[in-house]
Amino acid sequence: MTSRRLVLTRSAALVGAASTALLLPQIGRAQSGKVRVGLMLPYTGTFAQLGVAIENGFRLAINEQGGKLGGREIEYFKVDDESDPSKGIENANKLVQRDKVDVLVGTVHSGVQMGIQKVARDSGVLSLIPNAGVHAATRGLCAPNVFRTSFTNSQPTRALGQAMVAKGHKTAVWITWKYAAGDEAFEGFKESFTASGGTIIKELGLPFPQVEFQALLTEIAALKPDAVACFFAGGGAAKFIRDYAAAGLKGKIPLYGSGFLTEGVLEAAGPAADGIITTMHYSDSLDTPRNRQFRLDYAKAYKAQPDVYAVQGYDTGLLLVQGANAVKGDLSAKPALYKAMEGATIDSPRGKWTMSKSHNPVQDMYLRVVENKENKVLGIAAKALADSGAGCKMG
Repeated sequence: MTSRRLVLTRSAALVGAASTALLLPQIGRAQSGKVRVGLMLPYTGTFAQLGVAIENGFRLAINEQGGKLGGREIEYFKVDDESDPSKGIENANKLVQRDKVDVLVGTVHSGVQMGIQKVARDSGVLSLIPNAGVHAATRGLCAPNVFRTSFTNSQPTRALGQAMVAKGHKTAVWITWKYAAGDEAFEGFKESFTASGGTIIKELGLPFPQVEFQALLTEIAALKPDAVACFFAGGGAAKFIRDYAAAGLKGKIPLYGSGFLTEGVLEAAGPAADGIITTMHYSDSLDTPRNRQFRLDYAKAYKAQPDVYAVQGYDTGLLLVQGANAVKGDLSAKPALYKAMEGATIDSPRGKWTMSKSHNPVQDMYLRVVENKENKVLGIAAKALADSGAGCKMG
């Protein structure tokens, strides 16, 4: 929620702007004013931790520039989206119409993102997606003013199939929640596993966010595939990992997944997670000078360890900084701003990445294994992996 302090400073800014409006030409006023940055993220509920990590990462990147964008001061406006798709359009409009933000940063939940996407396309406001992987945002509903700095739901699993076949697994069972993110993650896995010569013998699913896995695990045991591949995240992922081991499948049928399976849940999953292999665009244990420096700076600033969400927030800040610097802080110079962002190379803790034509990262996917509550990097599963951008028509 917008704090009272922000409301007061905004009121003062409006009064100030009104009193000087007669003295300054329009463009001069826009340039001398503060850049208005809207953060629409989950600050309560299941994804609250993710929202905080994204904001922390974003602010870290901006603070490295002295807290400015293209030399201009920043004013922040915050809305808790509550991970509620039914309020997505209304909340995005609060920032765009009420607060008149120059840029909207959000969000985590793909359903809420669809609301932001509509508002961004209708209003033309610069919109940066620091997490939500819903395909439509950079496929059929892509827009010149919308940029994603995270992934599409099928990107991590598109790197998984080939890695599994390379390890000798010819047959697999796929299991996920039956919702958009699960369906889209399956698209990537199916494409890569079958193209590499593998056979998917069964697709299993349960409604989101149910966690009664027992009957499905019994079915997996009867099917005897070479391996199991899955998409789960958060608390449900931790329970699936524990239940998989408890059902006696661990050590018999290797478990693989989109990297979200083992992000932020290793403490809760315990020893049951050891040996799980995942593909992901980041790992805490990436041993590069860039990642080590980022992790140190983040820990100093926030007294916490960064995760993939913090990295995505940080990279959102880096992208915006590149764009703003290119237009010397004049975010109304949209063609030049978008061109700079489209051509950006982001020197990220995850490794350098570039922007695809449909405004989604072209990035390396790492092969990782869980050892002692850590995702250890085994190597690169796919180099410079791009999403198809199918159906994207900019214009």
